[in-house]
Amino acid sequence: MANVTHSGQNLLTAMSHGEYMSTMDKPKNKVVIPFQSRFVTPDDGRGLQPHPSVDRLMAGRSGSQLGNIKTLFLSVGEPSGDQHAGRLIREICRRQPGIRFRGFGGDAMRDAGCRIDHDLTKMAVVGLLEVLPKLREFFRIADEAEEIFRSGSVDAVLLVDFPGFNWHIAKWAKKYGIPVYYYLPPQLWAWGGWRVRKMRRNVDHVLSVLKLEQQWYNEHGVENTYVGHPFFDAVAQQPLDPLVMDRLAARRHQGERLVAVLPGSRNHEVHRNFPLMLESIRRLSKQHPDARFLIGALRDTHGLWCRNQLTQEDRKLPIDIFVGKTSEVIQASHCGMMVSGSVSLELLARGKPASVIYRVGRFLHAYARLMVKVKSITLVNLMAGRTLFPEMVSVGNPQPAIEYLCRSTSAMLNDDFYYQSLVSQMEELRADQGNAGGIARAADVLLNKLGWNVAGNAASQMSKAA
Repeated sequence: MANVTHSGQNLLTAMSHGEYMSTMDKPKNKVVIPFQSRFVTPDDGRGLQPHPSVDRLMAGRSGSQLGNIKTLFLSVGEPSGDQHAGRLIREICRRQPGIRFRGFGGDAMRDAGCRIDHDLTKMAVVGLLEVLPKLREFFRIADEAEEIFRSGSVDAVLLVDFPGFNWHIAKWAKKYGIPVYYYLPPQLWAWGGWRVRKMRRNVDHVLSVLKLEQQWYNEHGVENTYVGHPFFDAVAQQPLDPLVMDRLAARRHQGERLVAVLPGSRNHEVHRNFPLMLESIRRLSKQHPDARFLIGALRDTHGLWCRNQLTQEDRKLPIDIFVGKTSEVIQASHCGMMVSGSVSLELLARGKPASVIYRVGRFLHAYARLMVKVKSITLVNLMAGRTLFPEMVSVGNPQPAIEYLCRSTSAMLNDDFYYQSLVSQMEELRADQGNAGGIARAADVLLNKLGWNVAGNAASQMSKAA
């Protein structure tokens, strides 16, 4: 019988595959002020601000130790980017506690100590139809950034993803001679490569998160440094719910083989792809009576929508629906089937192979064939340079994709040699490109490029000596 497991009292706090709300350890002291005490929350809605004692402490340091207090402006529009930027701010604070942060972002950045001038994450959009109604507001916020840059209060700008908007921020920053850095840059190597001219003109340095990205930027004359993908830090820091893990372990002990079913993080992805996944489950459950299918829904609305697609007969299927427990579902599973997206990185990090589909309309498919320059829709396959996760784009008749899902998933359940081969290849790729530590490397590169890491380097040397 299909069951629904929720993440907690507030179901809408369920997190997406790339948007983890990890609990961060207190930073190791580089100065005597504890992390929590370095910030105060004024009543003007600006979020956390540097505590006055930080200013007094840093003012007492000589110019050779730090110099003037620096301000880093961040522009972040996606919720996942907000999470990554929040962790990056904390890493920078561990190395250089006196730096001020302000800009456009969301709650994760605010919690890390950044003054949020506008919460752009609440305006995250996809596609032209979603952008148009908000276009005037985006231009107004970009103009506000220009006013901030004109005031001379910003020493450097860090852009995170969100290229349609962030190109404007980069242009304004360069107008006033402010150095610009890009973290999680747009995937110009996949499509829209002509935009590299904007990158060369308005961005001083790119923090590349993929090796293929580093190679592409090198070939196109863009200054960049490979730091690694912050998603792997998020996975490493994500605590797993012990109750859910115990429940799923009990399933395995009963002889069931668990298959993760990941229908996507956006409404249209779930609505387009889950019906194909459900039909695959119907067929696979007959071929593999020991299999149980764990549907990892991002939001409560996704979980309820998936449950409502089940017929009366489907309710006898071995299906469990989990809301906000994607990490637990992946960790406990033998293999999976997924909608193409960044969740493939978590499957890589946890060593779980999966079959991949993505269903699109005919117009979008035709457009993508003209514009997209890569041969795979799966990030793990692009990183590997070969097909590790079997994948298929579904257009028109859904039957070929359903049959493909069934065949590729059955192979992972039936053929242990094939399955172990995939796991072994994933281990090699993870050792090369899938380790945590990307955010720490990004913090080091950024501070060193800006010349702000004097105290951090000294503290690092002292730590190594100890």
